[in-house]
Amino acid sequence: MAQIKTKVGRRSFLRNITATGGGLMLGFSWFASCQVNEEELLSMPDEWFNLNAFLKIGDNGLVTIMSPNPEGGQNVKTSMPMIIAEELDVDWKDVIVEQAPLDTDSYTRQFIGGSQALRRGWQSLRMAGATARQMLREAAARSWNVSVAEIETEGGMLIHKNSGQKSGYGEMASAASQIEVPEEVALKEIKDFKIIGHSQKNVDGLKIVTGKPLFGLDYSREGMLIAMITHPPAFGMKLKSFDDSVARNMPGIKDVFEIKVFNEDYGRQYFDTCTHMNLVAIVGESTWQVMKAKQALKIDWEPAPELSFNRDVFGNSQGVTVPSGLENTDEHLEQMSRMALKPAQVLRQDGNPDAAFKNAAKIIERSYTAPFLAHNCMEPMNFFAYVTDEKAEFIGPLQKPEYTEKTLSARLGIPLDKIDIKMSRLGGGYGRRSYAHWLVEAGIISQKVNAPVQLIYTREDDMTSGIYRPAYHAIYKAGLDEENNLIAFQVKAGGIPESPLSADRFPAGAVDNYKAEEWSINSNITVGSFRAPRSNFMAAAEQSFLDEVAETAGKDPIEFRLELLERAKNNPVGENNDYDPERYAGVLKLVREKSNWNQADPKLNRGVSAYFCHNSYAAHVLDLAMEDGKPVVEKVVCALDCGIVVNPDAAVNMAEGAITDGVGCALYGAITFKEGVPQQNNFHNYHQIRMHEAPKEIEVHFVKNEIDPTGLGEPPFPPVFAALANAMYRATGNRYYSQPYLGDQGIPG
Repeated sequence: MAQIKTKVGRRSFLRNITATGGGLMLGFSWFASCQVNEEELLSMPDEWFNLNAFLKIGDNGLVTIMSPNPEGGQNVKTSMPMIIAEELDVDWKDVIVEQAPLDTDSYTRQFIGGSQALRRGWQSLRMAGATARQMLREAAARSWNVSVAEIETEGGMLIHKNSGQKSGYGEMASAASQIEVPEEVALKEIKDFKIIGHSQKNVDGLKIVTGKPLFGLDYSREGMLIAMITHPPAFGMKLKSFDDSVARNMPGIKDVFEIKVFNEDYGRQYFDTCTHMNLVAIVGESTWQVMKAKQALKIDWEPAPELSFNRDVFGNSQGVTVPSGLENTDEHLEQMSRMALKPAQVLRQDGNPDAAFKNAAKIIERSYTAPFLAHNCMEPMNFFAYVTDEKAEFIGPLQKPEYTEKTLSARLGIPLDKIDIKMSRLGGGYGRRSYAHWLVEAGIISQKVNAPVQLIYTREDDMTSGIYRPAYHAIYKAGLDEENNLIAFQVKAGGIPESPLSADRFPAGAVDNYKAEEWSINSNITVGSFRAPRSNFMAAAEQSFLDEVAETAGKDPIEFRLELLERAKNNPVGENNDYDPERYAGVLKLVREKSNWNQADPKLNRGVSAYFCHNSYAAHVLDLAMEDGKPVVEKVVCALDCGIVVNPDAAVNMAEGAITDGVGCALYGAITFKEGVPQQNNFHNYHQIRMHEAPKEIEVHFVKNEIDPTGLGEPPFPPVFAALANAMYRATGNRYYSQPYLGDQGIPG
């Protein structure tokens, strides 16, 4: 068994006797991860570093495990408690899981994003369960006057075989709460896991399918009013004036007024992303009444000036400028094409790429583009707020509540300790619910009307006000020698308003002469995290390009990639390559085996793609047929290396969802602009994938190893785009360089 220290870093365990029942409550700060040193803790290397949990053991033996992270459908509310329960050695049927509210005194980093939840929490969650188990063993040993080494546990029972004595955890919980937290504890051997690695049902599953109130829109309060907002119809416009004389006299309407989301002197937090600052709020008794009044408003808009402000980027101040003007998609494409031809910032250069290209026998150069994309969470954006002079109460779906709390305090003028945020299930997140301007809006509206309100965005509100996946552009260039060996590789990538480039990713490290450059174009269109940020485009472009390079070299596309990975493994170029070539090759070999790559159905068209992001590796083989000129995805075989798989069924579900979502985005997804106005505002002209368009079969396989869990919610998503594009090429003879691959054909009638 591995021995780990329980007291590390700045925080450790918090424990106290529960007020009633004599149970044990063990609070644990995941900030004190047993594999992280103090310097790393203080530097906070990325936004997903801290998580927290605590467990309670009642005198009846039931165990309540609080889940502090928001649940967005990725099943952390089930998988994380499974890890604690495993080390606690309790029967899963005796575990109750509860969603914790935001509590910055007890928890840190209470958010989800970047597929980091299990990766960051793995050791600390295990420590929490193992420490509670050890304290229970100590209590039993003292009670029975025997050595603690002789106390065994199984399924929530304490057992002393020599004397035949047994006791349930509940009977020893009170005594255990008096025992000092041990300096170190032993973790289970992976081979002894009974819960981890075995599928468990979603703890909210029955409630979801039976319609129990779990989501923000389910929440109701006596006296609650409904609120909606009207924002400018175009990016680059702002509110000039409005006439509410008709609207405020309509049935059920309580008030109509202007609100300002952030004040000019406020230094924004990292996730305070919002372009439309001045809005018109409509408050009334019912959703329908408010929607009708919203339509009756007469509003004048005017050009918005350039805006500058500072924001806090995890402790560092960053100046932000939002330009003026009305932007157009055609102009975006022209701007990106021009920028791609100019000198750009070199992020990495190995060898002498210019000389290698001059000496190359063959050169392949291709450009790739992708549009803005809308998140379109299944549950419309919403939040409940009740702000009084004494406190502010918020309930709803939110990915980053800890950062939002600070924003609310500053904007509403209420101390942090008077703000209470409770989290519902997200109803879809994908990054969209990280940016909490709509929650701030709910608080301002409630404060103004002095009543509880539920702010609801219509689908049009959300789809036309941001926050989007940025638009991207990349040029790839490869040089082959006379023997068709890859001797030079270059990528220049950028976007509006950010670059998607990760310069140290494959095939960096596998080519002697390599160059990576980036650029960006500023914009007033609000963007933010979209499932697998940046990787969702780079994987599509890179893996499509590598397929074309392999074909030019006359090589099998999987063998071509494996040759490069073998070079990166045995004789790597550079020292900063951010992937493990052996694990990368592992998913390619597994997907080749499971898809019967060399025995493809001649009636189907096959494409392959593989990518590393969010600490995990994914490879897909996609088979499609063409029907009436459109692709029909018959089957996708997926291979994943995400370390130890905690909850297999949930892991498969995440991969299936990512693959289906990726197919839809690649074929159909696009937000376009004309004079700053989004041209898509609902599902009649923004094509989300339909059930009949989803892959008919998805087969998911995991590389079996004992590596600590890594990301899974996002890694299966990026490779789908290129696997689809490569299969479509084999079906049509055309390469696909611009998303969406079907363009306007994809819009449903």
